[in-house]
Amino acid sequence: MKNCDITDKQMQKIYKKIGENVKNERKKKKITQLNLSLAIGHKAVGTISVGELALNNKHFNIEHLIKIANVLEVDVCEFFKGIH
Repeated sequence: MKNCDITDKQMQKIYKKIGENVKNERKKKKITQLNLSLAIGHKAVGTISVGELALNNKHFNIEHLIKIANVLEVDVCEFFKGIH
């Protein structure tokens, strides 16, 4: 059986990659951070901005990713590309 320990540093890299993938998909659809924030029920860009950058140990949660995928009309799996 394989050990599944993930360090904080590895997890931060994963969150950064997810944020980059969200940003790339958002830009492909030509949707601003504000419009995406509003579409998922937030009143400001903070959630999207911080999530895309994975700043200060803040990141997207599963609910965010599912809502974002629905708005961008992409499979949520697109956000996990490049993660091994």
